[in-house]
Amino acid sequence: MALRIKSKEAKAIINSLSGGVVPRIGVQHITVGRKLEIESFTSALEDVKNGHSMCKFWIGDFGSGKSFMLHLMNTVATKQKFVVSNADFTPENRLYSNDGKAVALYSAIMDNIAIQTKPEGGALPSLLDKWIEKEMLSVATENDISIIEVRNKDYLPKIQSKLVETVNKVTETGGFDFGVVILKYYEGHINGDEFLKRSALKWLKGEYGTKTEARQDLGVREIINDSNYYDMLKNFTRLFVGIGYSGFMINLDEAINLYKISTSTSRAKNYEKLLSIFNDCFQGKIENLFMNFAGTKEFLENERRGLFSYNALKTRLETNKFETKEFRDYSQPVIKLQPLDHNEIFVLLRKLKEVYDFNYETNIGVDDEDIRMYMEDMFNKPGADEFLTPREVIRDFLNILSLLRQNPTANKSDLISNIEIADERPKNLDIDSIEEF
Repeated sequence: MALRIKSKEAKAIINSLSGGVVPRIGVQHITVGRKLEIESFTSALEDVKNGHSMCKFWIGDFGSGKSFMLHLMNTVATKQKFVVSNADFTPENRLYSNDGKAVALYSAIMDNIAIQTKPEGGALPSLLDKWIEKEMLSVATENDISIIEVRNKDYLPKIQSKLVETVNKVTETGGFDFGVVILKYYEGHINGDEFLKRSALKWLKGEYGTKTEARQDLGVREIINDSNYYDMLKNFTRLFVGIGYSGFMINLDEAINLYKISTSTSRAKNYEKLLSIFNDCFQGKIENLFMNFAGTKEFLENERRGLFSYNALKTRLETNKFETKEFRDYSQPVIKLQPLDHNEIFVLLRKLKEVYDFNYETNIGVDDEDIRMYMEDMFNKPGADEFLTPREVIRDFLNILSLLRQNPTANKSDLISNIEIADERPKNLDIDSIEEF
């Protein structure tokens, strides 16, 4: 069967995986395994679409496919008409802070908003424009006029009234300023005032540093900050549903960076915020929101610094005690991702060879037997059991394909035998050497 993939997706797959990162688009073309995880996720997605909310933790070792899973879920969710966004926890991005690090996470989420027609992110302006055009069409229909005529300033109050009506339905905390900024965006949209549109977007994305600057540009009293950003995420969730989407899915990766917060008080505050989000989702305090967190087993289970150090989270996130390797419970909040087995990696490499040939319009002389030889050599090298990850297997395989494409006379066997295994796992902090406050 011919490969059905877009050129843009093929290039994203090859370029990203060659650089050791997960592609933002096209991951569905190279997915192997994870059938039960995806079925469980799809079922949960349906519940969220029907008005529930969900919070999931995707736990696995370094290189086990956590980030890949999040991007695959994006593809599934956008096809179900969800708005999605991905962001990473970093030393400068976290759930709770009083020095701008929480609103920095919010800004990253807003920057990366994606929909099916704009899967690479940056879709917030498109969503707002689409909503405004929808309300303008509604006013035009109600008044039996053309979509061109409705742009006349005489109909401005009617359209503003429609926008305010929606905003009032979907906002709670911070709703007044949120509504004012939305109307400012509309004014910029209808009048072609790009500065006003950019200013409104800047406010909505949490990029204003001072209230004075925001008041000068937009006439609002407040800005989005560390203390109210989560309320704004909930406002946006309701807004997206109000304009016709199924819900809002937010994926937060690299949660080990919460574990690495050096002060116990600050770390506990972040876990307390995470608990608040978890409770909101499972107690029905917010509808149509799907939160996913990806991290290592250490981040989850370490009882000194991990989520299990916070007892209220530990009691909620402990694994079903009846679960075994044979009988898994994919409905629980924590999903532990098992590494791909050798057969699944073989299928993955074969798919990657096909995508690589498509991307470069070539047919490199690497067959199934060559892939088997490559895998045998890789997995039998010293250190493979301890250090080798799917990420390294994939990247080295693509590097060999790249050399063979550019140097057709190169010897495949020599290239494979020269590969060395290195420990690519991130160096975690030595928790015993960190002073606790």
